[in-house]
Amino acid sequence: MRDRSKEGLWAWKQSENNNRMIALQSEEQSQEAGTKTIKLAYFGGSCFRITTPAGLSLMIDPWRNPPWGGWDWYLYDFPRCEVDIGLSTHAHFDHDNLHSLHASTLIDRLVGRFEFADAVISGIADKHVSDSTHGVYDWAGLTRKLTAMETVPPDNWRSFDNSILVIETAGLRILHWGDNRPNPPQAVWDALGKIDIALLPIDGSQHVLSYEQVAQVRDRLNARITIPHHYFVWNVTHRASTLLPPDEWMASQSNAHYTDAGEILLSVEQVRSTDSQALCFGEKVCFDPAAELARKSVAAGA
Repeated sequence: MRDRSKEGLWAWKQSENNNRMIALQSEEQSQEAGTKTIKLAYFGGSCFRITTPAGLSLMIDPWRNPPWGGWDWYLYDFPRCEVDIGLSTHAHFDHDNLHSLHASTLIDRLVGRFEFADAVISGIADKHVSDSTHGVYDWAGLTRKLTAMETVPPDNWRSFDNSILVIETAGLRILHWGDNRPNPPQAVWDALGKIDIALLPIDGSQHVLSYEQVAQVRDRLNARITIPHHYFVWNVTHRASTLLPPDEWMASQSNAHYTDAGEILLSVEQVRSTDSQALCFGEKVCFDPAAELARKSVAAGA
């Protein structure tokens, strides 16, 4: 049996350092952000990387396979990534792989405000979805039947908490919903305020939010751009995840567009001139899945 008391972060093995953060904490450099354009990259699952005008990189919700083994969600380990700040919305395996990141700063389940360089990150505490009767599979109901875990608020276990993240940079406010419930109290909506880009869990199995709930959340947020995540990508995600692509939902949207790459540039002017757009990365991710599959094959044969 493994002694889990000896497990922990692996940053002490990493050859990188925080020289970039030392440079970015300079007030002069932070103010010289230049063009008001951000980079947004998708890594499958619910994982996005945001790069600010000053060059600060933030990665949200890197994924991993379930730690109990025997039922993988992903075809390989999360690709090696060096970023400045790693963030996680909640304590589920498909969102909490912070320890694998080569990052200077890790922020797990933020509640409150963190400010650095040209970015301000706010974490609003709420609750994970606990009613999945609308989905293809009622996984929350099965969790209650098959485990001792309490999923229903207010007495839920830690893994059914969720921190909604709002990143402010370049004059834009970007929201990562995580797996939050669709009906948080009014105080949460008030704290969220005006949102320009909403990253919402949307997939064909309606695993987290039903299509009706997505519509309700979008109406409350009134975001200019909505970007799906938490969906099936054929060369990243196992079918055992039960997730499906977001194509059905995208087809139902009047202003729907797919990206041409796994990373895109978004300017303030571009975002502010957009109204109720559904923008999806589809099967585009910001790494090479074939290379990751080959690396796994080599490791398995070693």
